[in-house]
Amino acid sequence: MRFGYYLTEPKGPDPIGGLRDQIAQAAQDGFTSAWLSNIFGLDALTALAAAGSQVPGIELGTAVVPTYPRHPAVLAQQAMTVNAALGGRLALGIGLSHQLVIEGMYGYSYERPYRHMKEYLDILLPARRGEHVKYAGETLKADLQLTTPGAGFPVLIAALGPRMLKLAGTVADGTVLWMTGPRTVAEHVAPTINAAAAEAGREAPRIVCALPICVTDDPAAAVDRANEIFAVYGQLPSYRAMLDKEGAATPGDIAIVGDEETVLAKIDQLRQAGVTDFVGSVFAGRERTRNLLIGAAKG
Repeated sequence: MRFGYYLTEPKGPDPIGGLRDQIAQAAQDGFTSAWLSNIFGLDALTALAAAGSQVPGIELGTAVVPTYPRHPAVLAQQAMTVNAALGGRLALGIGLSHQLVIEGMYGYSYERPYRHMKEYLDILLPARRGEHVKYAGETLKADLQLTTPGAGFPVLIAALGPRMLKLAGTVADGTVLWMTGPRTVAEHVAPTINAAAAEAGREAPRIVCALPICVTDDPAAAVDRANEIFAVYGQLPSYRAMLDKEGAATPGDIAIVGDEETVLAKIDQLRQAGVTDFVGSVFAGRERTRNLLIGAAKG
C-alpha cells in the first residue's frame, strides 16, 4: 500500500508558495503522492501546476474536481496542460459533488448523476489521450481533438455507490474515497470495483482512501474535534450512506485516532480491505501524526 498526504490550503499572502513548501516537505518525507481538494478556495489543478512544477518526484492528485461546471473536453485540456507542467505526475480525481452545490450554488440540474458521469467519461477519457472525440449523449456533446501536451494521466472517480464503482472499474483508473471505512471498503468498494475491472479485462484499479487521522493519547477528544471539523460530511447524502454502511454515527467515528499502535493497526485494516493508496488528512496532533505517517510511508 502506498502512502499519500492530504494538502491543506495555505493561509496568508503567498498561498502558492505555502503549497509548494507542503509538497516539497511531503516529497522529502517519502510520501508517494500529495492530494489537494477543489472546493471554494484555490483551483486545485491550477494550484498544483503552479506549486508542484517546482517540486519533482511526487505524484500530485486532485480530490476531487467537480464535473458539472466544466465541459469534459475543457477539463481534459486543462488537466493535460497541468500534467505537462508536472512532467507526467498528475492523477486527476473527479466527482459529481453534491446536489446542494450543483443545483443550489451553481444552478445546474443534478438529475440522473450516473448518466452525467457516464457521458462525461465518454468524452473526457478519449480526449485526454489526444483522440478525436465525436460524441452525442443526452446531455453532453463533443466533436473535437485536442493537441495539448501532457496526454495519458490516470483518471480516478469519487465513486461510492455500486453503479459508479462499476463504471470506475470498467473505464477509469480507480476511485478516490472520503469518509469510507475499512469494512465498507472490504465488503462494498473493493469487491465491486475489482469485479468490474476484471470483467472488462482491465488491470486492478487503484483504491485511494483518504481519511482524517490523529495520533493521540486522548482519542475521545480527537473524535470530538473531528466531529467539529467534518460535521458537514455527516449530512451530505453520499457520505452519510458510507458512514451508515460502516456503522458510524458521526464523521468522528470513522476518523483514524489513537496511539501509534492503534493507528497503525487501523491503517493496516485498510490495506487488508483492498486500499492501494492511503491518504492521511491530519486534523490534530500534527507533529506526532505526521511522524507516524512518515515512518509508515518509508516502510
